[in-house]
Formats: sequence, C-alpha cells, structure tokens
Amino acid sequence: MKTSLRCLALWALLALPTLARDPNVIVIFTDDQGYSDLSCFGSETIKTPNIDSIAEKGIRLTDFHVPSPVCSPSRAGLLTACYPKRVGLHRHVLFPSSTTGLDPQELTIADHLKANGYATACIGKWHLGHLPEFLPRTQGFDSYFGIPYSNDMNHPDNKRKSKLKSDELWADQKTATTAWNTPLIRNEEIIEVPVDQQTITRRYTDEAIKFITSNKDRPFFLYLPHSMPHIPLYVPDDAYDPDPANAYKCVIEHIDAETGRLTKTLKDLDIEKDTILIYTTDNGPWLQFKNHGGSAKPLRAGKGTTYEGGQRVPFIISWPGHIPAGGKSDELASSIDLFPTIAALTGKPLTPPKKIDGMDISPILTKDAKSPRHEFIHYSSQGELEGLRQDDWKLLLRRTKDKKAQPELYDLSKDISESNNLAASHPEKVATLRKRMTELDAEITNNARPAGGTPNRK
Repeated sequence: MKTSLRCLALWALLALPTLARDPNVIVIFTDDQGYSDLSCFGSETIKTPNIDSIAEKGIRLTDFHVPSPVCSPSRAGLLTACYPKRVGLHRHVLFPSSTTGLDPQELTIADHLKANGYATACIGKWHLGHLPEFLPRTQGFDSYFGIPYSNDMNHPDNKRKSKLKSDELWADQKTATTAWNTPLIRNEEIIEVPVDQQTITRRYTDEAIKFITSNKDRPFFLYLPHSMPHIPLYVPDDAYDPDPANAYKCVIEHIDAETGRLTKTLKDLDIEKDTILIYTTDNGPWLQFKNHGGSAKPLRAGKGTTYEGGQRVPFIISWPGHIPAGGKSDELASSIDLFPTIAALTGKPLTPPKKIDGMDISPILTKDAKSPRHEFIHYSSQGELEGLRQDDWKLLLRRTKDKKAQPELYDLSKDISESNNLAASHPEKVATLRKRMTELDAEITNNARPAGGTPNRK
C-alpha cells in the first residue's frame, strides 16, 4: 500500500507542467545615439546587422521617448520609473565636482529584481553620482565596472580639458587616449586613470559576457550603458577608419559588432529564449559635433532640446516566444515605463513604496494593444517645464534668453518634423494643453523627493 502511494505521488509530480525559468533581462543603453542611427531605423550609411537582428526577432517602438534630452536625468528616469524632477535629478548633468546623486532610498529596477532572486550587474557609464554612496552597488547592483560620468569628464575635479578638436583626436587615437583623465571603476575602486577609451566598448562586452556566463543557470539583470557615441569617439585598431568623416559610423558599427558578440553568447549558452533583450539610448544626437554626432532625421533638432530629435529615440525589444517577431508599434511610450513593464514581463509584481510615473506597456509589446500612455511631459535639459504631449498633439513653451515663452503646437500624426506651428490657428488647444501640463507639473513639484546628498535632507 505504501509503495503504491509513493508511486502515485511520484506520478503526480511528473505530471505537473514544467515551469519556465524567470526570464533574464538585458538593457543595452547607448549615449547620444540619434533616432535614425541604426539600419532598422532608417540609416542609409550605418550598417547594424546585429542590432537589426534583435529587431527582427522582436519589436521596434517608433514613438519612444526619454524623460530628458541629457544624460543624468534620463538615466535616473530609466532606473526609477520617475520623471527626473520627482527624484531631484532634473537640473542638467552631474559632474566630477558634484556631491549629489541618485538617492539609494529610491527603488530601482535592479533593487526590484535583486529582491526577487536575480543576479544584477551594471557595466558601463553610470552618471548618477560618482561618490561611493551613489555608485551602482548602493542601487541594487551586485557589481559594477565602468566609468562614473561622461567620457569627456576628468578625475578628480574636471579642470583638465583637452584643447584638441574632434577630428584631431580621431586622427591620433593612441595619443587621444590620454587626452581625457576619465577614471575606470570596479565596484567602488578606481582601477585605471585614464581609462583606455579605444578598448572600453570591447571591455564592457567582455565583462558582460563573463557575467552572463557565470549566471547562465539563474535569472540575471544586466544593465549595459555604453560610454559612446558620446564624444570623444574611440574604437580599437581593428575597427578604425582614419577618415574622420566616418568616425561616428565606426563607433556605432563597433557597438553593433560587440552587441553581436553578446547575442552570440546567449545563443551558445542556449538562453536566448529565456532573455528579454532591450536596445535604446539616453537622448538624441549631439548635432553640433557634426561628423562626430549622429542623426535624428526626419526629426527636428537633437540632444539638449525638447524637440522630437532630442527625446524621441530608437527602441528595440525581443523575447523569443513571448514578443512576436518583426513587429513595429507607433504607440506612445517612454523609458520611464520600462521598470513597471519589466516587472510585468518577468512576473514580479511591482508595488512601489513611493509614487512613480511609469506605466506597464507590456500589452503593446505582446498583444499589439493600445498604449496606456496618452500624455508625456517635456522638461528642458535644465529641468524646466517646456511642454506636453497629449496623444498626437504636442505643445512646447520654449524659453529664450530675451523672450517670453512662445507657444509651438504640432500635430505629430501629420508633422513628425515639427515644421508647421499650429498655435495661432488652434488657441483653444494651446490653452487646454498649457493648463494640463501645469497641473501635471504641480503634482510632481509638490511631491518631489530630493536627490541623495542634498543638504538639509529630511
């Protein structure tokens, strides 16, 4: 009788469906890459077959926005699901002299996934506070390898500035590696000054592959924010074209090749189907650097502006078997939506202890549904309220030095290049959007939380 019961119990266990493992999550996040700087987003000069392959296996979002047109605020928004103003990091970027950073009390994607059993790593440019109390291991990451701020910033006080022009730096890559005194950090220790920027993209990938391989049998979260194509631009000798006209192209194609190494690792380890893979960037291209900057065509302007070229960026996500292959969605979404979306996709319910602004956009990825996001606030690079997107309408009140804010109104369904200002012919729409953006900003302002290290914190 006991033997029969044991056999019955064993049969019952074997009859249970095999539960799939929790999916891995990888976010590849470049710096200053333009909307059209990938083949799959329309580039006719830059070839990105490996990144295009991610798009072929997943979905492209063509109306995807970052919450700031500059680095630090955008990164804060990505990790916390908040408009940067809500977490006190909206006023431009952090520098080596800055004493503040992302408050470790804020809940990040890494915090959430680590609490749910994930191994976590940040490999690349951090730019959310260089002091030890703000570095990634205080923000939910098990390990960190990368530079603490932009690759044109210098340790320890940012006073040493290269006087060489971009083309001159590109022409002499070996000498250029010492033109900036940017540090490389492992966990909290500086291990190289200046970092060899010629090889850094490849070394980030080496570290990423080691992390993936070491954690192939458990769920992991890898945040891989590349330092480039933020200027100055560098590539290894085997990816180098001495013609400065091709500098930007070389860098993006090198990032693509390294992305290929990473995706090959997922295939070789047989975990590609278990991995949510995201590719996007922090803001639009730095157009003033011409051949060292990218392109946002057909969008208007670029980095530092609240025009589409400054905040609309390429976005790709794949998860074989869960996100249909070869998809494209024109639905409105933002990087502040990634945290709740990742929580939903991984089946790890998110109950944030403090208010966030992100929304779960997983239905538009898996079911071709409408986006829950109908509004998006535009803040300037200095954190000033400048506009509101509501469905297809966009209002901007961009301030200039000597003038009051002049309204600009665009219907993005017909005018993605923001070339036809409709403010004069639609005063009622201007008034409605102005009122609404003020209301939304007032709530954020009244409930904003200070950045870490802010004097007189409560």
